[in-house]
Amino acid sequence: MKRHTLMFLFASIALVGFDAKRVAAEDEPLTPKRLSQRLADQPKGEAAERLAGQVRSWFGGKDKLAKGANPKVDGLEVAWAIEAPKAKVVQIVAEDQRKLSLPLVRIGQTDVYAATFPLPNGTGFRWAYDVDGKGIGGFATKDPKQGNLEVYAEHPDAAARSDVPKGKVMQQPKWKSKIFDGTSRDWWVYVPAQYKDDKPACVMVFQDGAGYREFTSTIFDNLIAKGDMPITVGVFIQPGTFEGGKSNRSFEYDTLSDQYARFLLEEILPEVEKTVKLRHDPESRAIAGASSGGICAFTVAWERPKEFSRVLSWVGSFTNIASGKSGHDGGHNYEAMIRKTEKKPIRVFLQDGANDLDNANGNWPLANQQMAKALEFKDYDYQFVYGQGFHSNKHGRAIMPDSLRWLWRDYKP
Repeated sequence: MKRHTLMFLFASIALVGFDAKRVAAEDEPLTPKRLSQRLADQPKGEAAERLAGQVRSWFGGKDKLAKGANPKVDGLEVAWAIEAPKAKVVQIVAEDQRKLSLPLVRIGQTDVYAATFPLPNGTGFRWAYDVDGKGIGGFATKDPKQGNLEVYAEHPDAAARSDVPKGKVMQQPKWKSKIFDGTSRDWWVYVPAQYKDDKPACVMVFQDGAGYREFTSTIFDNLIAKGDMPITVGVFIQPGTFEGGKSNRSFEYDTLSDQYARFLLEEILPEVEKTVKLRHDPESRAIAGASSGGICAFTVAWERPKEFSRVLSWVGSFTNIASGKSGHDGGHNYEAMIRKTEKKPIRVFLQDGANDLDNANGNWPLANQQMAKALEFKDYDYQFVYGQGFHSNKHGRAIMPDSLRWLWRDYKP
């Protein structure tokens, strides 16, 4: 066979191989990073149409895309896309008018514009699409729940590891309370792999437990294996509901009283101890929650410092939710109470963000800052992490391993 024929044959085989890889890559599900790679190839013609179709499907269909679909987030990578016929300039803008201009690019000659942007860890802002000067989607909808974005890098200790012993999360029979009469609730208990029947363990209680049990158990596994926190049983408990489905959450969590502490000490923890042994000293007991669950955690330790000494609060609702008959009996009183009350032997970790709630009950960012300043004034052992986040558990979850390290530091049984 002649040389030029062989060269043509080898080139054809290489081209076929290249096309096969390209087609395989196009068939892979989109992620923010993969979208960025595909856009960098500047697809045209059929390739652009295929990518536009994939983007439409990924963001929920053409109609949703035309209305300004929510971004796709993977760690710090964020992808936006919108269907914008005859548009000239499409970009992402921030509600607070910060110097932010994230331009989207047109996919070939289609009506789909898209882009992926890597954002700094801890970024938080309200966004909308700007199509030739017109706001679409996000905060432009006037819905306060739309357009909120916050991104965080995944903590290494939040990922499951094959070389770490794994504890077990076990659902318990539905609990019918006497202290909160007429209510029942779901709850779960996590027992670490290192637990031994002959040695009582520490315990940490989580309000709104259904949303915590899976990711928290992985973090517990990793930190316990490293010796960064003691062997700790986790109790993940839901707020009570009445027959018919009415929630008792706000009454249980937002009220400033010892009722929820008694519920834990007289009902839940004794039930846990039917199967695992727990320590009873306050240094061995911690309690956590977010929003109203956060103020609930603080209230338990505040009311019973001889039983609970460690508090973890995310976006805590230290506001006037439980206003009572007087109209001002709520958690906003804590900052003044802390200043006027003899210091209690508790350790407190607070987290909140500048974009947290502001409504008739109060301003969450200011309330948490007031709490931090009051704790500082009375020389409490406290830490306050303040970011750009909204009323969510995203920031708290991102820093949870380090929060737990701080909370349990210097622990001596």
